[in-house]
Amino acid sequence: MDKVLKANGQCLCGAVRFVAQAASQSVGACHCNTCRKWTGGPLMAVECGTDVEFSGQDSIGVYASSDWAERGFCQKCGTGLFYKLKQPGLYIIPAGILDIESQLNFDNQVFIDEKPGYYCFSNQTKNLTGAELFAQFGAE
Repeated sequence: MDKVLKANGQCLCGAVRFVAQAASQSVGACHCNTCRKWTGGPLMAVECGTDVEFSGQDSIGVYASSDWAERGFCQKCGTGLFYKLKQPGLYIIPAGILDIESQLNFDNQVFIDEKPGYYCFSNQTKNLTGAELFAQFGAE
């Protein structure tokens, strides 16, 4: 289990800022089709728990990308701010907008079965298919 850190972050233009009280040091890559459409590549992100405080709420847009999750973005600059599981309210935040970069470790990949063949990472990571990931959360 990795250490939990307090992390600050912000969007590209600074209109939205946030504090995550329980950010993991573990960076994961999601290769699902939806994340790749949202980011233009894999989503490199950090689980940040349920205690994330945002300022600049009026600049946050939210898109319900599935029945179980939503994605937040800055309406001014377009920065992807979070992927949030509606239940239990878990925030997954793009690693690149966190201020703890030097303390992060890329160690897992999900939806490895949807990863296209035009890229690969050299890091040794734990790799899960979409079905294996959903099984961990008791979903289908």
